[in-house]
Amino acid sequence: MTALSSLVDLDDSDALIAADRDGSLRSAALAGAQVRAVATAVDESVLARLTDLRPRSVVIVTGDGRSSRAASLLVAALGDRLGVPLVRSTGTPPWIGPLDVVVVAGDDAGDPRLAESVDAASRRGAEVVVVAPEEGPLRAVRGPRAMWLPPRIAVRDHNALMRYLAAFVAVLGAVSGGSWKTLLPNLSRLADLLDAEAVRNSPSNEVFHNPAKALASGLNGRRAVLTGGSPAAVEVARHGSEVLLRVAGVVVGAGELGDVIAASVRASLVESGGASSTFDSIFHDEQLDGPPPALPMRVIVVASEADRAITERRIAGVPESEVLLADSSEPLFGGERARSEFDNPAPSPDPATLSVLDTMSVLATRLDTTAAYLLLMGGS
Repeated sequence: MTALSSLVDLDDSDALIAADRDGSLRSAALAGAQVRAVATAVDESVLARLTDLRPRSVVIVTGDGRSSRAASLLVAALGDRLGVPLVRSTGTPPWIGPLDVVVVAGDDAGDPRLAESVDAASRRGAEVVVVAPEEGPLRAVRGPRAMWLPPRIAVRDHNALMRYLAAFVAVLGAVSGGSWKTLLPNLSRLADLLDAEAVRNSPSNEVFHNPAKALASGLNGRRAVLTGGSPAAVEVARHGSEVLLRVAGVVVGAGELGDVIAASVRASLVESGGASSTFDSIFHDEQLDGPPPALPMRVIVVASEADRAITERRIAGVPESEVLLADSSEPLFGGERARSEFDNPAPSPDPATLSVLDTMSVLATRLDTTAAYLLLMGGS
């Protein structure tokens, strides 16, 4: 971060583009392209050997970073509803055999855990899908049963969540199954949804038209915590917290909704009984009165439309709380967005048509772009 980038106005698209020397906004906008690249690989029959296979289990072995978070998101969203056991692991379990499918995913082709996992799964006769760069030690241990889904779109490591999620969905879609397959998102449609989200979040759209800019503006300089209204939404919140820290150096906590509600209510009670209740910024003198009290903690709750009503009821008594939805027409932080016949150049998706993974993917991508805008604003 430079002094120049900290002065960037979010509504000055030319300044934003000029300040984005490292391509952070472009990288965040390529989520749809990553999903489409996986869909193309599936069309090229990369996973053809999985067709009509009825596996005993699908085991996802992940390295560090976004592959691990994508696996956790998939298990949280669909793990209890699939017709095949879905297991997340840090290595190939000893019980793996010819009846299992092992997906090994990670950014680092030199990670010995990934190489050992591919080798162990191949030796035990399992079908192996490798979602990693086809190079280094991983390439050296490739066996005849390994199917490869290497990255086709170059993005920063922290923006690779959608590539991994799309690859895991593709594997589940390739194996034989029943009605549970309707729970899986269509990859081409998901790519279109993420492209539309990227258009809404583009630098040319002003803050009141741009959900990522609005979120960045609300987080800038504030204590905040991300949480979720469901297990899958909590995983997206944790992803957002990690990306905001890594990209912009912004420390935003993440946790279960119950823990966040308890902490926020307790903090508000402490503040209401202290100096913050009588604080007046006009007459406050830091030399006489000390530093001004901190602003209340802002709580942002990731949620799908299906969880919206119950989530809003749970946070009704939490001050400075907002629900983050895929429908970007809803204003954040109590503000009002201007409306006109030209509003929403890229309309928000109809929440009723979105699956849980569709919604979580859109919101994860929005948080990626929010981190890029906070970086350009100078971080916190």
